[in-house]
Amino acid sequence: MELRTDLALISDWIAKGSHLLDLGCGDGTLLAHLRDTCQTTGYGLEIDDDNIARCIKAGVNVIHADLNKGISDFSNDSFDYVIMTQAIQNIHRPDLVLLEMLRVGRQGIVTFPNFGHWRARFSLLFFGVMPSSHALPSEWYNTENIHLCTVRDFEKLCYQLDIEILQRAAVDVEHRTRWPMRWMANLFGEIALYRLRSKPVKRIFPK
Repeated sequence: MELRTDLALISDWIAKGSHLLDLGCGDGTLLAHLRDTCQTTGYGLEIDDDNIARCIKAGVNVIHADLNKGISDFSNDSFDYVIMTQAIQNIHRPDLVLLEMLRVGRQGIVTFPNFGHWRARFSLLFFGVMPSSHALPSEWYNTENIHLCTVRDFEKLCYQLDIEILQRAAVDVEHRTRWPMRWMANLFGEIALYRLRSKPVKRIFPK
């Protein structure tokens, strides 16, 4: 089975033989693919019991964990990459989780639904209601999303946290990428993908 475009993009960003931590790893599809194609090692953190069972069946190392309680059990630079796909909008403090990702990992990879997509803007502007779409399927009163953001919001946060954006991509809900998404990701991208790292510390030496 062909890998989804968004997961394939993430795979292209991962160096072979890397050590990974996947936050909210779901059923382990990405970790299993990276293990089989890139010889990676690592763990997934997941809270859903059914997904944990699927991970175990797929031979993926998984730890039952609530991301809102943090990842303080892991030491600095424990992993080459820390990945979080489609989960940051469910976290109580996304800013703190981003900093923790880049503490325990040399690089981070984050994906999220883009609230700046034109359909969301259209729903708010012309109908005055919170948008409901394939990327954001729940209603405002029963959604698990508690911190929706746009591409610009996320990039502003990265700037404030001294996080360097190494790569950005955007796909639609069918996980395809097209030229308008590369041209204007905040308007046309339904799901945004980022590869990040902490900005290098500038050292100033006396003359």
